[in-house]
Amino acid sequence: MAAISASMVKELRERTALGMMECKKALTEAGGDIELAIENLRKNSGLKASKKAGRVAAEGAIVIKVADDASYGVMVEINSETDFVARDDNFKAFTNLIADRVFATKNTDIASLMEGELEDTRGQLVQKIGENISVRRAAVVEAPAGGVVGGYVHGGRIAALTLLTGGTGEVAKDVSMHVAAVNPVCARPSDMPQEQMDAEKAIILAQPDMAGKPAEIAEKMSLGRLKKYLAENSLTEQPFVKDPNQTVAEFTKPPVVKWCPSYAWKSVKVSRRKKSTSQLKSGSRSAARNG
Repeated sequence: MAAISASMVKELRERTALGMMECKKALTEAGGDIELAIENLRKNSGLKASKKAGRVAAEGAIVIKVADDASYGVMVEINSETDFVARDDNFKAFTNLIADRVFATKNTDIASLMEGELEDTRGQLVQKIGENISVRRAAVVEAPAGGVVGGYVHGGRIAALTLLTGGTGEVAKDVSMHVAAVNPVCARPSDMPQEQMDAEKAIILAQPDMAGKPAEIAEKMSLGRLKKYLAENSLTEQPFVKDPNQTVAEFTKPPVVKWCPSYAWKSVKVSRRKKSTSQLKSGSRSAARNG
């Protein structure tokens, strides 16, 4: 009997989206021949998952879970092919299962997190629902001594976790709500990437009303507009979404509250209003940190 290696099981799982044990069994029955294993799987329920595995899972849901004492919080994103499935109770139960596991283990490595039971559960759900389902990413935010974590999810599609070094979990939750609603570029003006400031300045200097202006006048005008740009796109300077008469910094006025990393994700297609990952830091699709 041919030895079944972990790499063979991994390849078959990637090609079929089936669970580890089912793939190992199929390989054993096929004497280690991956193509024969796939052919045999086509004779049973494996066919559905095999067909669905290559399709893009571009919809889905984000789930957060915060400790009762606000000492840490987790956020996970699970994707499906359609928003219809994202509203399915079986899918929701799976997302909560993943969130609970991340919350209990603080493991954000998806490959190791999904080994064994969770991957088998995912494969069974693919079979039952008929769509490709993938666990995309997970984040854990832990507060330092005296700090708090709060989170907010809007409609299961936009979510944010915020860490403060003081204050309460409710304050952090309200800040997360603001982040989810307004989508700031950075936490504070000093956190704005210099390359982004340079790009904005170039746009300002190229505007029609700058034409013909002496260099020193154009420079002075551009600085004023850059200051306004910073205020509009920095979390601390934005009008607080629950009370526009005060800024977010004024809302978190007690000196004990300082700004630490925030996470903001959006689980939708790139073609929607915002980027597929709405962050506190422009650019990459991974979680953004601002300290």
